Amino acid sequence: MAKKSLSPERLREVLHYNEMTGVFTRLKSGSGRTPSGPGAGGDNGAGYTVIVVDRCQYRAHRLAFLYMLGRWPSAEVDHINGYRSDNAWTNLREVTCAENTQNQRRPHRNNKVGLLGVKRSGKRFTSTIGLGGTQKHIGTFDTAAEAHQAYLLHKRSIHKTATI
Repeated sequence: MAKKSLSPERLREVLHYNEMTGVFTRLKSGSGRTPSGPGAGGDNGAGYTVIVVDRCQYRAHRLAFLYMLGRWPSAEVDHINGYRSDNAWTNLREVTCAENTQNQRRPHRNNKVGLLGVKRSGKRFTSTIGLGGTQKHIGTFDTAAEAHQAYLLHKRSIHKTATI
């Protein structure tokens, strides 16, 4: 997690945030080495935009909260559309860790079926969902697509903050 010593005043002194596009523009360089101009920051290899301010690296979506609200987010920041590089203000929301986990869009790497909430069970497919730290069995289906559809319907009914 980024250091929280950066103040909103200092942030606004060195960066401008376009809330419509989510792009930060460097107004001035603290070190003299970083050029000013649009598109401050870069990809951290995991899809998040990171920006260095006063020799500390911050994730842009967290800087957006500091810039817009004058405070650091107290919880996690969720990218509503699932794109980690889309830091438009309308695409960001403060959520708990559990709420953020509910927005998982892709299955884990070890999922052999390739569909979220679905695993093979003999010649059929089972659908399960996490709820309160436990796995809840939704049902067993003839096809992976049916199991996945049941998972999505169940997910929308129990996870009200889920975006898919």
